[in-house]
Order: sequence, then C-alpha cells, then structure tokens
Amino acid sequence: MKIQSFKSIFEHPFLSSIATRSKTTSAQYVASRVRDATFEKLMDKHKNLVKVNAIQDLILANPTKNPPSVCIDFLSRLSQKLHLNRGAPAFLRRYPHIFRIFYDPSTSKTFAKAEVIDANLPVVLDRLVRLLSMSTSKSLPLRAIFKVWRELGLPSDFEQSVISQNPQFFRLTDAHEPNTHTLELVDQVPRNDFISAVENWRVLECCREDCNLDRTELRFSFKHVYPPGMRLSKTFKSKVKEWQKLPYVRPYEEFGETKRSKTGLKELEKRAVAIVHEFLSLTVEKMVEVEQISHFRKWFGIDMNVRDLFLDHPGVFYLSTKGKRHTVFLREAYERGCLVEPNPVYNVRRMLFDLVALGRRGLLRTDSDD
Repeated sequence: MKIQSFKSIFEHPFLSSIATRSKTTSAQYVASRVRDATFEKLMDKHKNLVKVNAIQDLILANPTKNPPSVCIDFLSRLSQKLHLNRGAPAFLRRYPHIFRIFYDPSTSKTFAKAEVIDANLPVVLDRLVRLLSMSTSKSLPLRAIFKVWRELGLPSDFEQSVISQNPQFFRLTDAHEPNTHTLELVDQVPRNDFISAVENWRVLECCREDCNLDRTELRFSFKHVYPPGMRLSKTFKSKVKEWQKLPYVRPYEEFGETKRSKTGLKELEKRAVAIVHEFLSLTVEKMVEVEQISHFRKWFGIDMNVRDLFLDHPGVFYLSTKGKRHTVFLREAYERGCLVEPNPVYNVRRMLFDLVALGRRGLLRTDSDD
C-alpha cells in the first residue's frame, strides 16, 4: 500500500481526524492503518488459542464428569460457532499436549478432556477495585465484567470467590433490567489514592539519567512506540507534541461536565485515552477485544468511538483484525511479541500459547495416537 494512502490520517490525528473519516467508512479507516508485523504474527497464533480456551471452558463447565470432559458429538455440533473449520476431532488432534481424546464404554461415546495448566489464584482484588473506580458511578454491570474475566485474570468463580468474600469492597444490586445485576464499589474505598500505569512511567522516566524529555512536557505525556519502518511526517510529529502537552483528568479522578468546544473535546479525548490505557494496563496480557471494552464505554464516560480512538493514537495502541476479531494492544507493554514485564498468570498462559504453537511436534508416535 502506498505511503500517500496514510497521509490524510497522519496529518489530522486526535479528533481533528473526524473530518477526514467523514469521507470514508469505518471499515476503510481500519483497513488504512499501518500494520505492525510483530503484532500480526502474534495474533495469527493467538486466534487458535482463543478456540482452545473456548473448548477448555466447555470442559470445565461439566464438573459432574470425572474427569471433567465434553462429548465429541456435542463439540461437533458447535464446530461452526467455535470456528473449527475442519471439525472438532481434527482440531483436538492438532493439540495432543493440551487435549486427550478417550472412549467411555459406559456411554459408548468419545470424550475430550483438557490437560489443564493452572496456577494459584492471582491477586485480583486490587484490579477489580481499580476497574470500578474508573467508572463515573463507581459501578459496572456484572455481565460486562463476565465478558473480560479471563483478560483481567479473575477466577472463573469470581462472583463467589472474590465478590461475595469481600463485602467490605463490593456490593451486588439488582439492575433495571430483569435478571441482571450491577456491581458497586462501597464508599469506604479511597479511589483517588490510586496511581495509574502512565503516572508510574512518568516518574521512572524522570529518574532516568539519559532522559531527554522536558520535565514540563513529560507531566501530561504518554509513552509512544511506533513500528519499525513507519514514516512519521513533520505535521504528525508536531500534532503529537501538542497533544502530549494537553492537561487531562486522571483515570481515577472525578470528572465533571466539559464544554463541547474544541478544547473541551480534546480534553474529553485525552481522558478517554487515559481510561483505556489504564484498562489495558489492568489486563493480564495488556490486550483486549474492542467489542469487550465497548461494553464499558458508557460507564467510563467515553463519548466517542473507541475503535477510532485506537486508530487515532497509533503510538499508544495497536489494533489488529486477525481471526475475525478486532483486538487492541497496549504498544509499550510489548517487545518482540512478548510482555516487557510478565506476570505469573501471563507466564502460565504463555505456556499454553507455546503448546498451541507446538501442535503435534515433540510427541513420540505410538499406537495410542491413532
């Protein structure tokens, strides 16, 4: 794709690009982004990990079986929904390090079980409190949290093991819709005491001996990382420098009404970047599907399209469309396809990721393989 095709985007970033996007569809705007080969290769492997996780969830949701397992016939009926293009049996046999297929003579059916890799429950209390603290009402719909429980490193039974066990922090209330609940943060939690990830970065950056940034500019700055070979125009660099100087409301601060002026819109946008940046920082792998984070948009007070927000800030976020999903990464958190600062849950998931990448390699051929 020619460099000129990106010119209109890079000359008018950060809300002013709305005028440019009005002449194009959302799909065209997504397609025109500069692709990062490192993230694209990562997502190419990750799409099969998503399928593996879905099957593991189905297996673990059937605790009455000993060991927990799921019938192959049942998985076959879900093949299309799970995007198992060659069918469930073929997919399971691709990952013998993860799944084992066995025959149950009592039911005359074939089942699959997971060779589960598990870790100790992560310390998620602080993470969940922070998530609620970013909400303008200090509350979130429980169904939205269920959509990102894995990304946040929450245990699958977090409603019982985390929420119910900590009434000093959390309260579940009935929502306006039937059979729905809202998770609220109790008043005793001092949310303004939290320090965001970007604020920690600024402190560390200021302490570096080789820091060449102006301390006054760094006060409101975000770290920007661009893919190798991405050519940035002088206009683009100037716009980024101006945007970095803009003051903004911290993600854990109360946020009042803002005038719908040009300056007010820029303040709203910078706050939205701060919120999403912190949200991604709270996730285990510093990545989340755009559809998942969109469920929080209203509760975080983000009055703009989050997908466009990611595209408008290519130095902070990277948007991938691999695997029929739109996934956003926090750029600064990755180096050469791996987390810069791995955590215990990520390390365990990375083991599973490596097993997916391994496929059938490393196994000795035996009669039981047939």
